[in-house]
Amino acid sequence: MKAAIYPGEGKPIVIEDIADPVPGPGDLLIRVDRCGICGTDLSMTKGGQWDYGKGVQFGHEYAGEIIEVGKDISGWKVGERIAVLPSVACGTCPSCTAHGNNVLCSASPASAMVGFAELAKVPASVATRLPQTLSMADGALIEPMAISLYGTRMAHIQPGDSVVVLGGGTVALYAIYWARRLGAGRIVAMSRSSRRKDLCLEMGADAFVAFGDNEIGEVQEVLGGAPQVVLECVGAEGMLMKAVMHAAQFGRIISLGFCTAPDPVIPGMASYKCVSMQFAVGYSMKEFIYIAEQLDRDRIRGAGTPDPKAIVSGNIGLKDLPAMFETLRGPNNETKVHVRCS
Repeated sequence: MKAAIYPGEGKPIVIEDIADPVPGPGDLLIRVDRCGICGTDLSMTKGGQWDYGKGVQFGHEYAGEIIEVGKDISGWKVGERIAVLPSVACGTCPSCTAHGNNVLCSASPASAMVGFAELAKVPASVATRLPQTLSMADGALIEPMAISLYGTRMAHIQPGDSVVVLGGGTVALYAIYWARRLGAGRIVAMSRSSRRKDLCLEMGADAFVAFGDNEIGEVQEVLGGAPQVVLECVGAEGMLMKAVMHAAQFGRIISLGFCTAPDPVIPGMASYKCVSMQFAVGYSMKEFIYIAEQLDRDRIRGAGTPDPKAIVSGNIGLKDLPAMFETLRGPNNETKVHVRCS
């Protein structure tokens, strides 16, 4: 089969012919339909400290069709469509038993981060069945939606809470989506560029404010005061302090940006507001199953909720993945690109 391989040391992605995966007794073999390109893919293939490593197969936002079922598996059959949670948990370590967050598992027995390929072997424990109302494109979006849902839930949004979302990328767009569904009052989206303003509004924001000298006043004018919740979804230096400056007294800041460089905060400024700040990464199977069920209900009921697929800006073939990576590393007009792998 063909698969995307990262050679390491910041070298360009290559598409190679490798052996077809052979499912074990507890595995499902799927034909990958599509896999989304994530900002993490870009940042972890540029030769830095947080790289994937050398000769690594990767891809973690994907969905596909089962073509073979391991001999010890029941409840799954060939032809069913699934979304994949790419982090495999052991289920018994302290992190698994206390939190259920697959990404935090300290004894992961395998990895399912193999989505940029024609075929993928995945443990049945990380498979989420796609209802008939959902497309493969929906399935490939469950993973990024789960990141935002997991983090946004940490904010404990109360009905009517005002919210600011920093950022205009996938995590930010879905943070807006979930903040609205979790009962937020007015929501302001913020970014340095207004390029994704329309998408922010489509996902549920009431207003968009660009970063600038007067941003705090502009945000408070829209919200009628400082926000109770700030969702930081940029992951760049300066964003944590920006979140502090915007937050109301006793405001709640959730960092979903996953910045991998030092990001200074002035504790005195945060202290005078008595803000709380929490960091989030990952998700559990609960988020994956919940999202599939909620999207299914929305489609059946014809609910007037935003369509998560609105952020998909392009579809390419697997052979075009290396070139697209280089495009995404520079100025571009994409939001979420899906790679059609089959």
